[in-house]
Amino acid sequence: MAVTQSGAAEGPQASASAEATSELLELSLGYMYSAALNSAARFGIADHLVDGPRTAGELAEAVGVNASHLYRILRYLATKEVFREDEAGRFHLTPRAQPLRSDSERSLREYITVCGEAPFWEPAGRLHEAVRTGTTAFEGQYGSSFYNYVATHPDFGQAFNSAMASVSEAMSDDIADACDFSQAKTLVDVGGGQGGLLRSILRRNPQLTGTLFDLENVVAGHVLDTPDLAGRWHTEAGDFFVSVPAGADVYFLKQVLASWPDEQCLSILRTCRSAMPAHGRLLVANPMIPAGNEPHPGKTVDMMMMTVLNGRNRTRAEYEELLTATGFEVTRFLEPSPHASVVEAVLTAES
Repeated sequence: MAVTQSGAAEGPQASASAEATSELLELSLGYMYSAALNSAARFGIADHLVDGPRTAGELAEAVGVNASHLYRILRYLATKEVFREDEAGRFHLTPRAQPLRSDSERSLREYITVCGEAPFWEPAGRLHEAVRTGTTAFEGQYGSSFYNYVATHPDFGQAFNSAMASVSEAMSDDIADACDFSQAKTLVDVGGGQGGLLRSILRRNPQLTGTLFDLENVVAGHVLDTPDLAGRWHTEAGDFFVSVPAGADVYFLKQVLASWPDEQCLSILRTCRSAMPAHGRLLVANPMIPAGNEPHPGKTVDMMMMTVLNGRNRTRAEYEELLTATGFEVTRFLEPSPHASVVEAVLTAES
């Protein structure tokens, strides 16, 4: 082992410490990747690269921004394989950048853009306050719940609902493919947003008719009015804390329970149970956090839940506990994607 003039040992431990320092410094500035990605989404950079690579100057002229600053952002994103710079200084689309395209089948452009808006961005900077107080950073900063803010700020609300619909589209087909609806004739999508999941399910199950149930301002923007689904759906506005449409064969809660703390989740589940016939099934889709230290989308989104929505992502056992407490018995577990595991449940005999 080498020893420096100061007497400090040099070796594997010293090297590891230097590496850890470098990695932690990079993590401490990780929010800059989010900011750069948001900028690229706002300016539609990926859309301008569909026909081939372009220099930062050409892109800047096309979208009306400063060429030098844009170059620095794209160079930075290229370190994460979002875009690639060639020897001629031209930037290329990469597989990782494809979802930034507006016309991508699984486009995330709207979602990434809205995540850079103040109601998401500012509470993240107050995460320490949420941890200290056990409350939600958003409510401490804005003085109301996130969903109340959405309802009272129509422009942001429209952007948020559209963004959620776009990111939901990326997983709706996976869920619809994984779940068996062959024995069902009616389905209620509870808190179903603009209906992307319901549309995917109906297209795969021609015997089904469906009800999209959500707040009035949300279902007003539904995407169900397509020729292939004519006569097989309707929308209904309401509050799932009060009641949901009764008598369907299947009730679906996709990305609903993760947005609420336990007491509200129990209330939603009781409302669904009250509406369900004895033969009904309940499907709950959310990212479910696995054991261990490995990265998982559910762990990342859980930070947003803590700062913005006053909800939480949960483990499979925690969802089963909520279901059992409200009179359900878990019968099946599916995992169509890391972003959306599905728990199937039926009413217990004593319900």
